[in-house]
Amino acid sequence: MSQASSALERSRSDRLRSPLLLALSVLLALETVGGLVLFAAFLTMGRRPGEALHTLAGVPLAALYALYQWRHWRRVRPLRARLDYVLGLVAALVMGLTLLTGLGLGAWWWQARVTARSGGEVAYPPLLSALHNIGSMLVMAFVGAHLGAVLMRDRPRP
Repeated sequence: MSQASSALERSRSDRLRSPLLLALSVLLALETVGGLVLFAAFLTMGRRPGEALHTLAGVPLAALYALYQWRHWRRVRPLRARLDYVLGLVAALVMGLTLLTGLGLGAWWWQARVTARSGGEVAYPPLLSALHNIGSMLVMAFVGAHLGAVLMRDRPRP
């Protein structure tokens, strides 16, 4: 293994163990599973179990993602005409849209649950909710595709 290759692996290994990435990964996994449960339960039962946890976990997720993305961009810039970069850019844009719509829905939830102390279903704006749900599905697809493209780019060549 060359010295440059060894340094790349060491720095990647360090990055994969960073507290920021670990916290972001845990929150993103929690939000992904929670969002899928909310989506499926609302479609099948008309209820949203775990809505408070999903909403409250979205706030630190948004903050950690902004910090992570800022650091990540500083490391990988400038944008290059490569598949991993294009997929990463699309993933980042869709993630930003999904987080913004999620924060909007969270404000709607906060107003109904905390400020007004309503116990019934929160009447979310349909367009905002649809953008968040569709964006969430796109985040899963494009983040996965971006990570796959990076792994394919860095795989050992025969």
